[in-house]
Amino acid sequence: MKEEEPAAREPRPEGFAVWMTGLPGSGKSTLAKLLEAELGERFGRYVEVLDGDEVRKGLSRDLGLSKGDREEHARRVSYVAKVLARNGVVAVVALISPYRSSRAEAREMIGAGRFVEVFVKAPLSVCEQRDPKGLYAKARRGEINNMTGIQDPYEAPEAPDLTVDTTTGGPEASLEGLVMGLRRLGKL
Repeated sequence: MKEEEPAAREPRPEGFAVWMTGLPGSGKSTLAKLLEAELGERFGRYVEVLDGDEVRKGLSRDLGLSKGDREEHARRVSYVAKVLARNGVVAVVALISPYRSSRAEAREMIGAGRFVEVFVKAPLSVCEQRDPKGLYAKARRGEINNMTGIQDPYEAPEAPDLTVDTTTGGPEASLEGLVMGLRRLGKL
């Protein structure tokens, strides 16, 4: 009796990280969830969202909001995104990551060819209007410190791979712009 050859496996698509950075309230988490569904349903990709607030509850719950702690939080998220990407997963990172140096370190750790920096752009005034968690209002009242955009700086990307302006067209338009940008970059 002849043994059958194992069926050839289809090559796994290359994984990569979509690193969404922007002020709190700019739309990173909303866009990340929409992108997760779109990449899974329309493109058949394995996707994992690494939302900064969610990761903080588990992997980074020992960290505060000092500059050093924010940098360490970004480093931890970078490492997880790197592991996911090298295993064929699209890691969608929704992280304020306010410092250019942390984002540069993430690009280096994950690998420039697997890293797409997306600036989720919305002015501070719009983010304060949205204020989904009430954090800006608390920061303005002095109830919380180290709020990015108020007491702490946000260093906008100087040359992001993609920019998505979430102040025009709504979430679906932002998603379509992001998907078109990923296609243009050869990721989809």
